[in-house]
Amino acid sequence: MKNKEKLRKRKNKLSLNTRLTLLIGIVVFGSILLASGLSAFIEWLFPHVSKIPILIQINILSLFIAVIAARFLSNHFFNPIKVLRESILKVADGDFGICIETKSTSSEIQEIFEGFNLMAKELASTEILQTDFVSNVSHEFKTPINAIEGYTTLLQSTENIDEVENEYIEKILFNTKRLSSLVSNILLLSKIENQSIQTHREKFSLDEQIRETIVALEQGWTEKDIYLDVELENIDYFGTETMMYHIWSNIIGNAIKFSPRGGNIKIKLFKEDEHIVFTVEDEGPGLSEQTQKHLFDKFYQEDSSHKQDGNGLGLALVKKLVTMSDGEVFAENIDNVGCRFTVKLDV
Repeated sequence: MKNKEKLRKRKNKLSLNTRLTLLIGIVVFGSILLASGLSAFIEWLFPHVSKIPILIQINILSLFIAVIAARFLSNHFFNPIKVLRESILKVADGDFGICIETKSTSSEIQEIFEGFNLMAKELASTEILQTDFVSNVSHEFKTPINAIEGYTTLLQSTENIDEVENEYIEKILFNTKRLSSLVSNILLLSKIENQSIQTHREKFSLDEQIRETIVALEQGWTEKDIYLDVELENIDYFGTETMMYHIWSNIIGNAIKFSPRGGNIKIKLFKEDEHIVFTVEDEGPGLSEQTQKHLFDKFYQEDSSHKQDGNGLGLALVKKLVTMSDGEVFAENIDNVGCRFTVKLDV
């Protein structure tokens, strides 16, 4: 009944085309009428103007009036389009809670706004359903994965296992750890996506945390014989220590993963104006144009064959955590070789 009532009301309203046609006609007729009156008034006020032909006077004045009127009318008609454009950009950035309104009496514009609000509402519902589903499934996966990993570790420590069997066991362990890492990242991402602010904030040494992260990743950079050039200023930061660790771990871990054997990685931490700046430079293959567009998207991986370890969630986590800290993160290719990741935080 409500929908029928809305449709009946809209049918009684003039369409956008009809309104535009009428308004243009009114503007043209009104411009000529006003121009004629102004022309007569100007001739009375300034007699020497009468030397200019009346038609030229009317044309000039009517054109001037029409431009002013068109300016006001364009604001009236195009402001809703500007509002819609800005809202579409917000939805593209993942903000599905947006709801827009219009004072326009045009039935077409009202229908577009209502359609947009309905779309945003449905997208929000889909996002919630997807997040809940992924979170619940990940929880269910966690226990059997841990069980497989535990029993496989026990099996590896038993006697009378030949080389082939040991190779199979190592492959099982490797893949269960990858799956366990994926599940952990999904659960963490699901947790922080439902968090708008950092919790358990405290003051801690940022440079010391980064050093601990480098040490924790020692196996990766020693196996590839990578040289680390580390310059860290003594900086204290007020934030969630456990969350910040994931930022450094993922960015430095990525640099190690994509650096060639025997390559160099430069890690810097310093203050610049009112910001804390953290940069990591590697000598890897750099970022393609396509990768730069989707670098921080969930599950995005440039290597579709998955030859490289990873699940495409690390940088999505980094982006979310840095945003929660009111900071920014971006990546860029270095002129010669490799790329640079930069994180900026407020002091």
